[in-house]
Amino acid sequence: MTEIGNKMQKHYYALELDKILTRAADLTACPDAKEIMLNITPQKNLDKVNALLKETSDAHALSGRFGSPSFGGLIDVTDSLRRSKTGSSLSTAELLNIAKVLHVIRTLKDWRKKSQTAATALDIRFDTLIPSRYVEDKITSSIISEDEIADNASTELANIRRKIRLTSSKARDQLDKMIRSSVVQKYLQDNIITMRSGRFVIPVKAECRGNVPGLVHDTSGSGQTVFIEPMAIVEANNEIKVLESKEQDEIARILYKLTAEVAEIANQIIRSYQSAVELNVIFAKADLAYKMKAALPLMNNEGIIELKKARHPLIDPEKVVAANVTLGIDFDTLIITGPNTGGKTVSLKLIGLLSLMAMCGFMIPAADNCRLSVFDYVFADIGDEQSIEQSLSTFSAHITNTIDILKICNNRSLVLLDELGAGTDPIEGAALAIAILQDFRSKRAKIACTTHYAELKAFALQTKGVENGSCEFDVATLRPTYKLLIGVPGRSNAFAISLRLGMEKELVEKAEQLVSSESREFENVVSALEKQQQGLDKKAKEIENARRKAVKAQRKAEEELAKVRREAENEIEKARQEAQQLMSKTRAQALALLDEIEAAKKKTDVEAEDKAKLKSQIKALEQTADPIAKKANDGYTLPRKLKVGDEVLIFDIDKNGTVLELPDSSGKVLVQAGIIQTRVNLSNLRLLNSKKKKQNYTTSKRAVNRSNLDVKAVTEVDLRGMTAIEAIMELESAIDSAIMMNMNQITIIHGKGTGVLRNEVQKYLKTCKYVKSFRLGVYGEGEAGVTIAELK
Repeated sequence: MTEIGNKMQKHYYALELDKILTRAADLTACPDAKEIMLNITPQKNLDKVNALLKETSDAHALSGRFGSPSFGGLIDVTDSLRRSKTGSSLSTAELLNIAKVLHVIRTLKDWRKKSQTAATALDIRFDTLIPSRYVEDKITSSIISEDEIADNASTELANIRRKIRLTSSKARDQLDKMIRSSVVQKYLQDNIITMRSGRFVIPVKAECRGNVPGLVHDTSGSGQTVFIEPMAIVEANNEIKVLESKEQDEIARILYKLTAEVAEIANQIIRSYQSAVELNVIFAKADLAYKMKAALPLMNNEGIIELKKARHPLIDPEKVVAANVTLGIDFDTLIITGPNTGGKTVSLKLIGLLSLMAMCGFMIPAADNCRLSVFDYVFADIGDEQSIEQSLSTFSAHITNTIDILKICNNRSLVLLDELGAGTDPIEGAALAIAILQDFRSKRAKIACTTHYAELKAFALQTKGVENGSCEFDVATLRPTYKLLIGVPGRSNAFAISLRLGMEKELVEKAEQLVSSESREFENVVSALEKQQQGLDKKAKEIENARRKAVKAQRKAEEELAKVRREAENEIEKARQEAQQLMSKTRAQALALLDEIEAAKKKTDVEAEDKAKLKSQIKALEQTADPIAKKANDGYTLPRKLKVGDEVLIFDIDKNGTVLELPDSSGKVLVQAGIIQTRVNLSNLRLLNSKKKKQNYTTSKRAVNRSNLDVKAVTEVDLRGMTAIEAIMELESAIDSAIMMNMNQITIIHGKGTGVLRNEVQKYLKTCKYVKSFRLGVYGEGEAGVTIAELK
């Protein structure tokens, strides 16, 4: 790192960037990602910064919708992969680690596929993730643990182990018989089978070692027991040893083969691992953004800083006070004043730390659409820099830092100075502070500093491009509010604080008299400005509360509207279902009624009771099929008494008819409506002027479907008096009209007569592709004088 780089690290440390990096590093899942996070440095190129922020923002959005991907198991296997390419054989532990990395790569790839969203800035890294399910499964199916290879790793290994188990079983059986034998049992220390040096042995009493022929492999610590391998199983033990040697050779071959499989895709795994580590870093930044409730800042190159409701990320979220800070828009220098422990230093660190975070690709804890700038240098002279080793006072340490900053500072620098000019004579310190600020301004740097000097407050009021700021202090409670006010110089509040703490009023008044009149006037102006600012803040809060109430009311109204719409849709759906049920019920009743009418026709004599029953059923069917309430009588009075032959309107069903008989004793008139003769109440009739159209008498239409109007023109066709050719042409036109109006039935009136016209009609209907079936009319429909055709 260069000398300037080392010096900049000191400034980053003063602004506590290292603490932010540590927090983010703790959210990573692997050592490499943690190391990368801890070594992140602010970028000076705007495009690079925007690219980093876009990655973090996209990761933030994906995590919010689909949850953060898992990086657990991500291990650096680069060295193992490189050794595999040299022909070396990897150990079981190394191969299992490679399998873990392949598993992470595969799960990351699958996670991105499942999160089906538009393209993101992360896709270039996700695209370089190349999983290998074959190699991953090959390793995990062959290696059970670091100390165990699976039997199914190869056919040869399975055979060898099967032979070992078989031979071991035979040896055990022989030894088992031996230790149960009464001849040998008396020489044994214990009736058990054990192993020494990988060979089966039995424990024999030391004094009886000559009674059990075999090879001695071990002696107990007390010397009372010797472990003998009986001659009967020496051959079996030898065979087991040979098989175990073959097993180790086969395991070595399996590991070498797995290593060769890994070597073929070693470069692919290394690239995928590096991309996975980079993704881990980016998603750790996104996780930190969620914990801080952060937003994406808008970056610029012009030195513009505009923070809205910004919060210092290292202060307890329950205690932190949000601040609004601007710099580089209307002024390039901000002088913050106010009492000690009022939040001045926190305000300086907030400006610097959030700028550094954004330049590192972190989202910031602030409101949306904040603006921050990319700087070449972010300098911070903050805190007590007194050095005992260098024999420097606080003043000297600050001045030394300031001199170093002045040497490097340029027009793309942010300079943050705490207690500028403090630690020396106030008059000289104030003058020196003003000179330093002027020098920094000549370099066109962006500056924010804190001070107690009234001279600097006056300098800000008198100098264009320099603005006062203050940290608000509540004199009533003697506590700072930590709220930063731009445009208002701060007050020391020494006299007010002294009074509140109990100092005698006469003493405080004497001190006030010692202050120059100019200073008193200045403090009075500052006090007036503070009160005005507080009043404006109060009004702003009231406006904000009113706005929130309005938004809440609007939201409630929208919810009510949505609720009403949902209820309307539910009612419409309910009505549709009821109409469908009504139609099905009516159809069933109609079919049943037709069956009864057909049966009645076949009888030679129909009794009056049967006719009344049929009429009653027809009336009930009409009522069932017409759920619409009849129109109430509108107070109409007939202009004269009716005569036979008068044209009338049946009011409730909106149907024309002709009077056939005058009213009977019950007030009912026999009316011919189409082919139907019916009796209608006199009050339900409207006398029509035959020279006028019906529409003149139907000012209030019945609330029915459009298809119920002018039904006769579609469902009936009168062919009486026509020749066969004319009748067929008229019938074709009527069928076309009925099909266009989605009718499924048409009544054809041809009369009884000689039956010639009826035969021609039915002959045509047999060949018409739009006719499903047809039949003669029944009682009440016109009987043999009409044909009812059912359309497809």
